[in-house]
Amino acid sequence: MTTKTPNSLPTALDHLIARSVERAGGWIGFDRFMALALYAPGLGYYANTSAKFGHMPSSGSDFVTAPELTPMFGQTLAAQVAEALEKTGTETVWEFGAGSGALAVQLLHALDEMGRSDVRYRIVDLSGTLRERQQQALVRYAGRVEWLGELPESMQGVVVGNEVLDAMPVQLLARVNGQWFERGVVRNAGNDGWTWADRPTELRPPVEVPGEHDYLTEIHPQAQAFIATLADRLEKGAAFLIDYGFPESEYYHPQRHMGTVMCHRAHQADGDPLADVGYKDITAHVDFTGIAVAGQEAGLEVLGYTSQARFLLNCGLLARMEQGTVAERAMAARLIHEHEMGELFKVVGFAVGEPWDAMGFVEGDRSHTL
Repeated sequence: MTTKTPNSLPTALDHLIARSVERAGGWIGFDRFMALALYAPGLGYYANTSAKFGHMPSSGSDFVTAPELTPMFGQTLAAQVAEALEKTGTETVWEFGAGSGALAVQLLHALDEMGRSDVRYRIVDLSGTLRERQQQALVRYAGRVEWLGELPESMQGVVVGNEVLDAMPVQLLARVNGQWFERGVVRNAGNDGWTWADRPTELRPPVEVPGEHDYLTEIHPQAQAFIATLADRLEKGAAFLIDYGFPESEYYHPQRHMGTVMCHRAHQADGDPLADVGYKDITAHVDFTGIAVAGQEAGLEVLGYTSQARFLLNCGLLARMEQGTVAERAMAARLIHEHEMGELFKVVGFAVGEPWDAMGFVEGDRSHTL
């Protein structure tokens, strides 16, 4: 299938990807293509000036995340963060991929209400344009927030990441007629767009996928490497990562044969990452077994793994909802309803050193499914 990017060729991003493909001999893996499409400085989706986050397409946004839905998300998460700060004896919150800054505002406000105005906040974000938006949102906390463009060599504190892992580049593996290939990207015949091209590979999914039928899936070396690096540099503290995904047994289920790569633009989803490159988000679901194993192998202790609904309920969301208006309760309910975000989104927690019974996992912990 050949896919042309309408109204966007030629563009600087297109030329950048074309040069990368040419230097690589005419083919690049999808992970390289995804990295350029999302993060090429000044050009990729997360590096350009589009709105991205918001409730409605009329705002120019492409999707909504939990902190944009309702401040109750961050306020409830703050209960777990505060407990983790106390248990680990740390006083810094680290947020990766802070988006619009909404979660940071919610966490800082709630921590202040708990008497933790001493807590410092560090945001690690690759996007300069998003950093500007975050700084505007956090102007009242300017003296307590610091931005970094990369992971520091050493850190202490509580790490939070909401919808960060799903945006990390993935490799595509395709089983076609019983043979495994890595699916990559080449210039199409007209030299004005991109098309898929498969190469034989020794790479395999982490578990064998039963059956002989054609099968497309992803592997996640970059996300797992991120967890390993985080574990190496987090000297003291904990981490809570929230995203949509599955344990390994569900991720590589024989019936999930179309993979999980998905794109988002103007609050519409599509499955073609080769179109409108740089104009839309590209994501893949998270293999939480791989994330948990990467953390354990790097020396972290798994605090728990559960659905977003159960995690937020454990952290006191219902009590907050009871104090809200009807409209506020309706928005917060989307965080926990099974057909909305409650079941598809999961939370995994890690600790450096001795684990404890973290409040977010006291009921409904699914670590045994990983």
